[in-house]
Amino acid sequence: MALEVNLKDNIWKMYAFSFISSLHFTGGVLIPFFTEWGKISFFQVMILQAFFLVFVFLLETPTGAVADKYGRKVSVGLGILSTMVGAIIYVIYPSFYLFLFAEFMWAIGSALISGADESLVYDTLRGIKKENKSKKVFGRIGSCKLAGYMVAAPIGSLIAAYLGIQYAMLLIAVPLFFAFLIILNVEEPKVGRKKAEKRSYFETLKQGWKYFGNHKILKILAFDGAVTSALAFFIIWVYQYKLQALNVPLAYFGFIHLLLVAGQIFVLNSFSFFEKVAGSKKRYLLLSAIIPGLLFILLGLTLNVYLSIFSIIIISALGLTRKTLFSNYMHKFIPSDKRAVVISTIAMISSFTMVVNDLVMGFLVKWNLKYGLILLGLFIIVFSLVSRVKEEHLRD
Repeated sequence: MALEVNLKDNIWKMYAFSFISSLHFTGGVLIPFFTEWGKISFFQVMILQAFFLVFVFLLETPTGAVADKYGRKVSVGLGILSTMVGAIIYVIYPSFYLFLFAEFMWAIGSALISGADESLVYDTLRGIKKENKSKKVFGRIGSCKLAGYMVAAPIGSLIAAYLGIQYAMLLIAVPLFFAFLIILNVEEPKVGRKKAEKRSYFETLKQGWKYFGNHKILKILAFDGAVTSALAFFIIWVYQYKLQALNVPLAYFGFIHLLLVAGQIFVLNSFSFFEKVAGSKKRYLLLSAIIPGLLFILLGLTLNVYLSIFSIIIISALGLTRKTLFSNYMHKFIPSDKRAVVISTIAMISSFTMVVNDLVMGFLVKWNLKYGLILLGLFIIVFSLVSRVKEEHLRD
């Protein structure tokens, strides 16, 4: 009974962790941080992002095995510490090569957290026999993360305007430290843990990879979620570039980012409503890809500031929340003792698609912002129309 009470406490602790660890003050000024303070080009920013994602890709499954073998909270805690180091390295000196090292530390942190945090939450729900609430809980956790970004973005814009953009990056280390303290006080769920602990690290890795490779539905969900999420996620990098092209003052970037995140929070807490309005889960997934695709095309064509901001907000609200929805559906097909390594394997696919997308789209946008955005929108629409996801794959 005491263990069940502690596990129930995990949920609100993970809400708090998600909020505090997402207080990234660079959210609204990230491109200016790189191009103005860091003195690198937009395409070099995309190279940095690709470098980060390559290492996340290489580390996802090994770190997932760490989480399954040694514990999810251990993996998440180490990930937070590594991310803190990355944030500090970033502000030592504006150098592309130093930025590469910072991205490497950030990649280690991201890989250690990815899969482990979701597994911690889902196995907590299984431990208290409330896994049927996973869509709601994952939605709330996603909302807490976004609320952190939303609160931090305007603060970061003010920090950048009055202290300097580099301080917006440096001060990320403060909330990360408090997030680390929270994760130390989370109870490790015992669901599936004994079976995982008895296996060697390499056996854990092997079985997780094999399970995913033999699961047809998981592969379909993972591929669809990875590609559409990678394409939609490019809005995070390109919207500030678009605002700069429209001569929007830097001080407003954080407040626009706030609206961008607020839209995502609304959608994350309204999945069931939107699925009912759409008529089915499958139809909602289709619309949540096609609408952002059309708006990417509009964003490429328009020179109107307000229409651009509207497009950015809706693309983010629908496109960037699909990952949370897919995570909810995929967890239904994964056993607890393989959960973190399988989710990390799926994240590898996402990382790989984002590497390719960021390099290709980064080059296209640098060559021509208008045509790059139009092509991105067309890619999303075409891929959404050939999706192999079926209604029966989407379990609550």
